[in-house]
This record gives sequence, C-alpha cells and structure tokens, in this order.
Amino acid sequence: MLPSNILLVRMPAPYYPWRVGFGRLSVRRKYEDRRQAYRRVKGAGSVSEDASRAARLQQARSYLRNADPVLARLIDDRPAFDPRAWMAQLPPMDLYGALLFQVTGQQLSVPATRRTLARIEALFDGHLPSPAQVLGIDPLRLREAGLSWRKINTLRDLAERLSDGRLNASILSSLPDDDLIAELTAIPGIGPWTVQGALIIALQREDVVLPGDLALRKAVRAAYQLDHLPSQQEVLDIAEKWRPYRSLATSYLFSAAFDRTEAPPVVSPETYPN
Repeated sequence: MLPSNILLVRMPAPYYPWRVGFGRLSVRRKYEDRRQAYRRVKGAGSVSEDASRAARLQQARSYLRNADPVLARLIDDRPAFDPRAWMAQLPPMDLYGALLFQVTGQQLSVPATRRTLARIEALFDGHLPSPAQVLGIDPLRLREAGLSWRKINTLRDLAERLSDGRLNASILSSLPDDDLIAELTAIPGIGPWTVQGALIIALQREDVVLPGDLALRKAVRAAYQLDHLPSQQEVLDIAEKWRPYRSLATSYLFSAAFDRTEAPPVVSPETYPN
C-alpha cells in the first residue's frame, strides 16, 4: 500500500514517504520486467494469489468506507485506484533492500533520492546490494554515490548484524510490527519512519501508518479540513478507526494529496547530516 520518498514509497511511490517512483520509462520497464520474470517463476499459483489479493482489497475498501466517511469519499472518487501499482516502479526488495531504500531517502528530495539509488545500483550490476555486498565494497564508493557517512555507517551496522547472526532476516520478518520496529530502531540512524516504510515495501504489512511523515500529516489536514497541522498523536488517533487496514487508508490519503499538487520533497522526521 505505502513510504514520502514512500515507500505507501514517493510510494510513492506513490506515494509515500518512499514515493521515489522512478520516473524514466526505461527504468520503470526494467523493474517491471524483473517482476514479470519473478511472476513466471512463481507459476500458475500467482493467478490464485492475484484473485485472493483482489478479494482482500475489496474487503478492506468496504471496511474503510464504513468506518470513516472521509475515506469513503476518497475511495468512491478513485474506483480504479491500485494502492500497490507503484511497486512496479521499484526494484524488487527484501527487508535489507527496503531499509537501504528508506535510509537513502532520509531528508532527501525525490529527485535526489532517485539519483542516489541509481548510482548505488550501478555499483552492484543494476541491483540493490545485499548485506554482504555492502560490507564488501569500499565505503568511499558509497560516499561517492551520494550517501552521507552517517547513512553508510547505519547501513554497514545493519549489514554486520544480519551477517554475524545478531539479527536474522527471516525471524525479523515474522515479528509483529511493534516488535520489529523495536529491534531495528536500536540501530543508530534507523527510526520508526524508516522501519514503517520497510514494513510496507518489503513485508506488505496491512496495518502500518507513518505518523511522523510530514506529507501524511499535510494530507490528513487537507482531507479532514483541519485548521492546523495535526501532531503525530492526532494522526494516530484519527487512524485508529482504520485498523486493521491503516496502510491502505494511508495510500488513499497520499493519492488524494498528489491529485492536487506535485509530490512534495521527502521529509522524514529522521534527520542525519552528511
């Protein structure tokens, strides 16, 4: 569904804090081709999975429509809206890849994030790197690609923990959202916004909201016609009625915001200087 770089990403992405939807047609086609190849490997089972996903999406829309009249209007105004269409614009990502994606987008504009990610992929034969690859490359080359030293240290710290057994990606992926956030935010340079985006992008969690995302707070202010920018707690209070489909609700709010204007700069609450 989707992080403002969206991210549900610039989400983007749509839309999202991670809404770094890669704009060039050739880039989009590259990622779409990868996903098509992945679907072919999955085989016929993907057909039933698509049908199941469509049924779950319809159920979630109906729930949100009944739970919140503001969302009901947004949903009815967008009958063909696909909350995960932006995923075709992103490279395939596991949990580490999604966290790298989110860390890269911290405090960067959408164009700057796109350029940095493209340069990082160029260092690894057109793919986002694995933990082992991040540890195996000269950090200076990541700095030259556009990552700050603080972000490089964060990504290497995470990669070391995943490589030496202090963290296990499979176990992390099975944890409840709050437990996963607690585990990963123990790493310097990774905050809730970063992990929440990864929950949506890599793990496709359905009940995630990003209360610290400035773009989402502005979208809530516009949709609910508030006379002030809502605090993080106010966003959480409003989002309580969206459970267990807060990711989908968030994607509709981002979609409504982008209908009115260009995607704003990525502004996460996690600030790490160069």
